[in-house]
Amino acid sequence: MKKRALLSVSDKSGILEFAKELEQLGYELLSTGGTMKHLKDNGVAVTAVDEITGFPEIMEGRVKTLNPMIHGGLLAKQDDPGHQAQMKEHGIQPIDVVCVNLYPFKETISKPDVSTEDAIENIDIGGPAMLRASAKNHAYVTVIVDASDYESVLHELKADGKTTLETRHRLAAKVFRHTAAYDALISGYLTELAGEQFPEQVTYTYELKQPLRYGENPHQQAAFYSRPLGSDFSIAYAEQLHGKELSYNNIQDANAAIQIVKEFTQPAAVAVKHMNPCGVGTGSTIAEAFKKAYEADSTSIFGGIIALNKEVDQETASQLAEIFLEIIIAPSFTEEALETLTKKKNIRLLTISFEQQKKDQWNTVSVEGGLLMQQPDAYGFEDADITVATDREPTEAEWNAMKLGWAVVKHVKSNAIVVTDEQMTIGVGAGQMNRVGAANIALTQAGERAKGAALASDAFFPMDDTVEAAAKAGITAIIQPGGSVKDADSIKKANEYGITMVFTGVRHFKH
Repeated sequence: MKKRALLSVSDKSGILEFAKELEQLGYELLSTGGTMKHLKDNGVAVTAVDEITGFPEIMEGRVKTLNPMIHGGLLAKQDDPGHQAQMKEHGIQPIDVVCVNLYPFKETISKPDVSTEDAIENIDIGGPAMLRASAKNHAYVTVIVDASDYESVLHELKADGKTTLETRHRLAAKVFRHTAAYDALISGYLTELAGEQFPEQVTYTYELKQPLRYGENPHQQAAFYSRPLGSDFSIAYAEQLHGKELSYNNIQDANAAIQIVKEFTQPAAVAVKHMNPCGVGTGSTIAEAFKKAYEADSTSIFGGIIALNKEVDQETASQLAEIFLEIIIAPSFTEEALETLTKKKNIRLLTISFEQQKKDQWNTVSVEGGLLMQQPDAYGFEDADITVATDREPTEAEWNAMKLGWAVVKHVKSNAIVVTDEQMTIGVGAGQMNRVGAANIALTQAGERAKGAALASDAFFPMDDTVEAAAKAGITAIIQPGGSVKDADSIKKANEYGITMVFTGVRHFKH
């Protein structure tokens, strides 16, 4: 009895060559639809599946392989006497090799104008059923879902007439990963269509982008995965123009940098170290913005990650080239800027699309034994119900400084205090166990520049000690959420020093 192979693929790359090799090895080839036509048109002998099932394709091809003549051949234990007897009784022949890939559901729903009907029609039923059956029965069946495996399978078939159990096991595992990812995309699409935020189960799928040399530390293994159909405004979808491979910490820091820089529409530059901003600057040009970010903290920026929201020109590139930086991220670089920056061998240059800053993707954080999900903190100054809590109204300059501080402070690890003027950060206090400690760090860093500056806090003041520290440093404006039972004490203290203080009603914790 001839061995049988069933070939039914939407991705036809390499399938013709694979089929011809199987034909040379003496396999009878079964196929359907477009795959069968492609093979026949190129001179390969193919048996239609409906000739095997004795039943035509029906319902526009929705039903064609869901038949005992096919699935009996896929699921039969070929060395089991009972199974052999039933196969003989019903005229079922075993299928030894299965090569199937699925309707292009991901590609379909990625189209901006896709209809629900089109998406539903691209949910494959027969393909996953055949793959799962073959993978379950991999003790006897070689199942292929990825064209990159054709060559290795053919190598074993030519050498020994069969594949090894180890290979079949590996391929079966790949199949179940593939169908699980496929189902995850479908369930995600339908869940979103249904408007469910927290379903009883949630399944995400990610695709390997690259193995990493190590994780946070050299003794930790790591890899980088990207989310299918994710936002182009992400490090996962960035284009690297120059430099060595990104590290685990590079990716984390780069992500932190772009999350901050997207807060701004005017030219802005952000410097990040250890996932906290060490300098943020704005200006009339991107060169001016970077100059401000550099001046914000010229010490910490060394070895940092820079994100800019406008094209990097030659003037900016010349400034960037003067210091040691790990990564520069921007929408684009001029040819002259690239020529200048690529002279630095180790610097990484990345471009990302600033046109697709999706705000609807949920943030996920893994914890031991579980996963936390939340909406991104997209709440901005324009969304807040601002109230002036003190006697004095802010000046225009103070409003501008507070808006900048409020945009930055939500990206600083809590407890967080940020001191700013109209165009740049001048002090950042991050991740302290008490608020006055964070304020002292930010104010010390600001030094004399704190005089006439604004102070932004990610959460309310539990006591008036932060206002006291700010006043002594020369701060004239404070922006904070308010809501403490001791707000009156902070308001009184601010009024004593002539500080204007506004409440936003919203906190920006970032743990």
